Amino acid sequence: MKLASLKHGRDGKLVIVSNDLAWYADASHIVPTLQGALDDWDRLLPDLQNLATDLEHEMIPMRRFHEKDAASPLPRAYQWADGSAYVNHVALVRQARAAEMPETFWHDPLMYQGGSDGFLGPRDPIPLADEAWGCDLEGEVVVVTGDVPLGATREEALAAVRLVGLTNDVSLRNLIPGELAKGFGFFQSKPASAFSPVFVTPDALGDWWKDGKLHRKLMVDLNGKPFGRAEAGEDMTFDFGTLIAHAAKSRALGAGTIIGSGTVSNRGSDGGPGKPIAEGGVGYSCLAEVRTVETIKGGKPITPFLTKGDTVRIWAEDDKHHAIFGVIEQTVGG
Repeated sequence: MKLASLKHGRDGKLVIVSNDLAWYADASHIVPTLQGALDDWDRLLPDLQNLATDLEHEMIPMRRFHEKDAASPLPRAYQWADGSAYVNHVALVRQARAAEMPETFWHDPLMYQGGSDGFLGPRDPIPLADEAWGCDLEGEVVVVTGDVPLGATREEALAAVRLVGLTNDVSLRNLIPGELAKGFGFFQSKPASAFSPVFVTPDALGDWWKDGKLHRKLMVDLNGKPFGRAEAGEDMTFDFGTLIAHAAKSRALGAGTIIGSGTVSNRGSDGGPGKPIAEGGVGYSCLAEVRTVETIKGGKPITPFLTKGDTVRIWAEDDKHHAIFGVIEQTVGG
């Protein structure tokens, strides 16, 4: 089942979207918003599934689904916590700035709590007041949970996954060092993120969702050219069950909590840093990583950060090359 929120007020209007993303059915007679559905998931799920089935069989009124009309599936959330599941990415970034990589990073996930009071829609522009801040895209996988108890096990955490989607977790790279130097985490360097037009229930993903990982390529284009084709299910040190359990170690998580994977990153075929697509690699899911590889190899970065007018596309495809979650397509300052 695929769910979306059309732009409507602060929290959107919940709709069910057809598997091919061509049509939608209004779900507001069942529950007005996605957050409302997550709050009462077990009771409402059968009605939502029946609506999805009727939509697929064209048995109910339906309308064309246009991704430009979609808000983030959760236009705001009670909690947005982003992990760093692809430790390869962290290791490269630290190597480029000659910072030691603690051994614990391979056993204990990194995670920060981001702003969740307002997310960008999948086709909304990326606001950028100053290009000197170093605006970067970050292609990631996300999950949305139901209620997760304090101290949940990995298995309990996985059972709480309600939806899977994608995000462009925008970073302002040149603001990060100053904030980290204060020893108090990200804030100004992490502006609003954008999410895929639809979120999908794990059962609808079939074998693509396995062992707490999404086993599809994360497709990233920059200004119309292929930039990243990393396999989201590979080189993922911490699966989503582990990430959710980490977040729930000292507190319960409320229904509607969004957990991010961190930037999807693959090692090169030789075990070293990945290569650009033009050189036979799978490319990258953020600019910081390619700049890191350039620094390691040549002593300095060459690829610039995003500037006004740049366009980013992020999506994942099924076997017929159709977008599973729709497409995040954003223009900087547009």
